[in-house]
Amino acid sequence: MVGWQASVRIRRGAGVAGSCEGRLVTRMRGRQDTESEEQLSRPRRLLVLGICSMSLLIVGLDVTIVNVALPSIHRTLHASVSGLQWTIDAYTLVLASLLILAGSTADRVGRRRVFQTGLVVFSLGSLLCALAPSLELLVAARVLQAIGGSMLNPVAMSIIRNVFDDPRERAQAIGMWGGVVGLSLALGPVVGGALVDSVGWRAVFLINVPVGVLAFVLTAAFVPESRAPHPRRFDLVGQVLVISALASLTYAIIEGNDAGWTSAEILGLFAVSLASFVALIWHELHREQPLLEVRFFHSAPFSGASAIAVCAFAAQAGFLFLSTLYLQDVRGLSPFHAGLYMLPMAGMTLVFAPLTGRIVGACGARAPLVVAGCALTIGAVMLTRLAPDTSTAYLLGAYVIFGFGFALVNPPITNTAVSGMPPSQAGVAAAVASTSRQVGQTLGVAVVGAVAGGGIATVVGKGFATATRPSWWIIAVLGAVILVVGIVTTSRWAEGTARRTADRFRESPQPRPYPRGEPVAG
Repeated sequence: MVGWQASVRIRRGAGVAGSCEGRLVTRMRGRQDTESEEQLSRPRRLLVLGICSMSLLIVGLDVTIVNVALPSIHRTLHASVSGLQWTIDAYTLVLASLLILAGSTADRVGRRRVFQTGLVVFSLGSLLCALAPSLELLVAARVLQAIGGSMLNPVAMSIIRNVFDDPRERAQAIGMWGGVVGLSLALGPVVGGALVDSVGWRAVFLINVPVGVLAFVLTAAFVPESRAPHPRRFDLVGQVLVISALASLTYAIIEGNDAGWTSAEILGLFAVSLASFVALIWHELHREQPLLEVRFFHSAPFSGASAIAVCAFAAQAGFLFLSTLYLQDVRGLSPFHAGLYMLPMAGMTLVFAPLTGRIVGACGARAPLVVAGCALTIGAVMLTRLAPDTSTAYLLGAYVIFGFGFALVNPPITNTAVSGMPPSQAGVAAAVASTSRQVGQTLGVAVVGAVAGGGIATVVGKGFATATRPSWWIIAVLGAVILVVGIVTTSRWAEGTARRTADRFRESPQPRPYPRGEPVAG
């Protein structure tokens, strides 16, 4: 009897041990399965990089192609300069407003899922743009397009950040990512010009549809799903304040010429923008899981990268807007030939952006940012002398120098924004960097368009060359700002602030609010 009871206890113990061992093996297998999904082979990582780059390609193509099509849209839909500004800024404004929300949502519900949703919405918006019968409906379709676009680039960058763990390999991948910017800039003017000349401006939107469908299929097949371990909650108040601050500021700048800069409407809009921005900062500092993570800006390199992104992309957007109208409406070139004129600028980005990624990975961001600031300033100063009969050699030389500067500035921005942050914060950090770019593009088109448009009473024509000279000086100042900020935010002091900021996030993965009255700095 005793022997039988002992035997039962032994068998029960063995069963319990076996059960525990089985559960342990199951957990280990599950963990191994997870690791096998995260630790992809190098060919698979490169394939994921290529798929994510397709989203950047169609978004980049959309910007450059639409710029080439602006004069045709101007003639077909009888749009003024402010109407053409809204064709660009309706897209970039919505994009800038929703990028951070898209990044945090992707961290919460799944990056691949949000990325695929963005591809569907972007492709649908592109189709509706091609079918728009009026300027108002075109602008509305651009808004839908932007909603989809907000789910693409920051989420794709977050995917890349989680796939490429090695800092050097990540910097090289981001350099290749930056090269896609150059590819889109190179293809956009030429392809867009050919499409406008042969088919019409509506074709520049249709080209996005097959690329979006292909990217959707490849994403489903090869991109692994990933989420942040501590995703953020939806911040409705923060999102409304972001939209209010950006929309009121952009509307005031674009419509200031028509309504009057000292009118009650425009001054009221500026006041709303300022109040919304101040309220946003206060709200986010006291929220447990903010939409805009203000603690990121304790890192001087991150703050500098955001400021440089605003300046660089404001300069680039202003350059494309002014150059397209100048080449077609002042010099009388066809859309295709205007695209060929801008090809040297785009070609510099295509060639030097990947090389810059390697330089950043090996030597850091200071040298590329210093050279970029100098080149952008020189190129813009050269363009302040534009006239209807400016020589082709002089014009192309300025375009080459400006394109060289822009090629060097983008990879350092992206690498600085995501490299100092833990992987769990990659989506939000990438979204802040992308938001800075879109804010820059929005303000660039709004400001230079307002300055140039105000000089010619919003009519595009031969007088446009002279009217753009103050705008080119604004772009030159932006280049000088990039130079100064690049030097300051790549110092040893700046690197120390980046390390301390990253340590705070590793110690406290879920952000905590600042107690009321506690100083924010530090």
